[in-house]
Amino acid sequence: MERATARTVANVILASAGVAAAVAIIATPPLRRFAFRAVRVWLGASIPMYLLAETRRAWVESSRSAPDIMAR
Repeated sequence: MERATARTVANVILASAGVAAAVAIIATPPLRRFAFRAVRVWLGASIPMYLLAETRRAWVESSRSAPDIMAR
């Protein structure tokens, strides 16, 4: 089997497994509630951490490019 064919087969298998998992989660109410709760927790933790990291990075970058006012 060629490399491209193997990659295509692997992608199809992974996609079908993902679709099957999504159907199982959507069709089962306890799993659906768990999934929604997990997504809420993940977004509640990852978005503030991303914003904090970007704010810190911007703070550091702004101090590097700012002219030295006290040197005059």
